[in-house]
Amino acid sequence: MMDEVNCHSATTRLHPHSCECGVPLFKPIAVRSAVIAVALSLVGSLPGCTVGPEYRTPAPPATQQYTPTPLPDRTTSSPGPAGIEQHFASGGDLPAQWWALYRCEPLDTLIREAFARSPTIAAANAALRDAAEMLRAQAGGDLYPSVDARLNAMGEKLNGATLGQPGLNRILTLYNASVNVSYNLDLFGGARHQLESLGAQVDFQRFQLQGAYLALSANVVTAAVKEASLRAQIGATEAIAADEETQLGVLRKQFDLGGIARLAVLSQETLLAQTRAMLPPLRQSLDQTRHQLAVLAGRVPSDIGVPEFTLLMFTLPQTLPVSLPSSLVRQRPDILAADAVLHEASAQVGVATANLYPQLTLSANYGPQSLTPAGMLTYADMIWNIGAALAQPIFHGGQLSARKRAAQAAFDEANAKYRQTVLLAFEEVADALRALDHDAVALAAQTEAWRAANSSLDLVRGQFRTGGVSYLSLLEAQRQHQQTVINLAQAQAARYADTAALFQALGGRWQNDTTSGENEYINAVARPQ
Repeated sequence: MMDEVNCHSATTRLHPHSCECGVPLFKPIAVRSAVIAVALSLVGSLPGCTVGPEYRTPAPPATQQYTPTPLPDRTTSSPGPAGIEQHFASGGDLPAQWWALYRCEPLDTLIREAFARSPTIAAANAALRDAAEMLRAQAGGDLYPSVDARLNAMGEKLNGATLGQPGLNRILTLYNASVNVSYNLDLFGGARHQLESLGAQVDFQRFQLQGAYLALSANVVTAAVKEASLRAQIGATEAIAADEETQLGVLRKQFDLGGIARLAVLSQETLLAQTRAMLPPLRQSLDQTRHQLAVLAGRVPSDIGVPEFTLLMFTLPQTLPVSLPSSLVRQRPDILAADAVLHEASAQVGVATANLYPQLTLSANYGPQSLTPAGMLTYADMIWNIGAALAQPIFHGGQLSARKRAAQAAFDEANAKYRQTVLLAFEEVADALRALDHDAVALAAQTEAWRAANSSLDLVRGQFRTGGVSYLSLLEAQRQHQQTVINLAQAQAARYADTAALFQALGGRWQNDTTSGENEYINAVARPQ
């Protein structure tokens, strides 16, 4: 074949279908058809034999519950909006927009704003697009032949002595235009495993995006509840300080009349100062939480448009859907991301295995060749070639085998990390479930403690006015009441926050959301076909 080509190249001005050496030249249309037909038939007819592992997601843990002992059907109830009983609905389906269960319109608005403006979400979106385009690029190169057009011009001085004609000395310029087709036949699945690996990377980035949405929504809810709790604690502390200041005025009058010793006034002044000293740290925490909410919403901390939250703005969700353990591994973004990493590692084992086997490459060229640019327009000077190359690794110093063992070790590492991710997910759900049960009991106890302390303070105050008890008794009653008020606000906030923690631990059900624009995007940017 190369002799035909070389002979034709040297006789471009001879008869279009023969050369001086007698080798026949094929008609250009027939040659072009033959090149294309042979290339396509080889591409489509040679079957491949995929070597390496076929990936399957590991089975979930064989358990039907998250905690050693079954949970109660409902939590303990206590007075107040935060004290309603919550029902555990085993096997229930958590809504994708789970934060709507709090029935707080400002919270819903802030979360949607955070989705639209958060740099974290934007970065995760960009990473997903990057991975998807890398997969498309690799698929285009591995699944289809590559076709290139080339145009060459080369000058050469011809020495007639080499041809037996010493007097022949000419400078020739050779022009060539060709279409080159090449294709690497994936006989043993190396390219397919590489595409599988890139597809797993797309899946990983998609689950990372889902995790970013879930984490952002949970962080906004937690920060909003924390702000509400801090406002409740600040309000309670300010009310206690105002009450203690009023009591201090009464004591000063009694001291001026000689009814009590100065020690009582000093003790009350100390108590008031201690109560007021509690306010700056609370206000600092409130400011930090407000700044956090602004940043989560994609705003600068100085932005005044972030809504203010109080505990009365939230409704405690009464029904708590609890996914089955077998469903948890199919809906938590971090578990799905770990599964994608494991899938990628499995595909890389296939790539390393395929590299131990022969590699077959097909190639074909077709195009005109002439001594003048005008000759490029005629069919008399068409040249072509078809070739195949087979490469079988024989000796690489153990490199290929070592890479296969390294890929297997990476798979074992990813498998261990996947199992650890699953265990930690089950732990988080178990912790959240127990926390909700304990929170309800704690709130009921704190409510009773607050009631008792409040009644005790009213009683001691009345007795102190009539001289029935000493000031020390009043002082102790005030301190107890102050502590129960703070504890009650914290216990109320814990129920809201731990409910959000449960929803986050269950995965948020983002993959089932078909209503929000964010998740329409998540579902749309999937593995290219």
